[in-house]
Amino acid sequence: MKTVTFPLFNLNLKISDVAFSIFGIEIYWYAIMIVTAMIVALLVLKMREKYFDISFSDIIDLAIYVIPISIISARTYYIIFSLDDYISNPISMLEFRSGGLAIYGGIIGGILTCYVFCKKRKINFINLLDYIVPSLVIGQAIGRWGNFFNVEAYGTQTNLPWRMGIYEFGEYIEVHPTFLYESICNLILFIILINIKNRKFSGQTVCIYLIGYGFIRMIIEGLRTDSLMLGNIRISQVLSLIILILGITIYFTKIHQKKMSQNLKNCHNAKDKNKKWKILLKYKKKRNAKVGWKFKFLLFLYWRYCKNMVFY
Repeated sequence: MKTVTFPLFNLNLKISDVAFSIFGIEIYWYAIMIVTAMIVALLVLKMREKYFDISFSDIIDLAIYVIPISIISARTYYIIFSLDDYISNPISMLEFRSGGLAIYGGIIGGILTCYVFCKKRKINFINLLDYIVPSLVIGQAIGRWGNFFNVEAYGTQTNLPWRMGIYEFGEYIEVHPTFLYESICNLILFIILINIKNRKFSGQTVCIYLIGYGFIRMIIEGLRTDSLMLGNIRISQVLSLIILILGITIYFTKIHQKKMSQNLKNCHNAKDKNKKWKILLKYKKKRNAKVGWKFKFLLFLYWRYCKNMVFY
């Protein structure tokens, strides 16, 4: 049994990572949380079926492939960046019950599986991703509670009111409950995603997920003490920054393309030639004004930076 406390709520909990046993086989709370996450994710997918031209039966077929492949890829990702722990005992790589799964590995494996599945079934890949990402993020929110039962994925020491008390190597310390931070943030992100009913473009839900989760994980990863490392680099933090930038870039590129398309459509539909020119000139002036404002702002920041470098 492990002891976990929450001083703010005067809670002192005794936690076992084993929920119960069946015929001598121990069933872990972590596994229960993962299975619960999968069931809830499927229920959300069934609920959202009416918004997409993708049948739920296709999703069930996809799940048969995605679930095992994602688990294997999550394990593989973890092993790659923790190779020193397995070199002396390679067979331990196959001991899934001992822990060691990385969410980014699972996401990468899942996306590749979805892509191949879409090619085979003639399904629009981006629409499928828009369909499933809310289920993914609610699954992540639930799955993080598996870390709570294992008393892992916690952060550095803190004296903040919502701190969590644990015993590390026999010593009582109070730390950031980073599993809880991520679970709550993912729940908020889930609420945002399921309320996107009329997408501005195909892939909008995916972009918001990339931006939201990339930002969440980048911040929280900086607090954790068990990050997968490559030298002095936190792998998940760098990857989070990359997907954050990717999400922002794609989102605003798509919005800009849609505006251009609408302007060109308006111009094409205009019967009067003078009206066509007015539409194009108005759009050009608007674009120049935006670019000019951004350029002046960046120039100001650069001047301030140079000023500080020279005079201070």
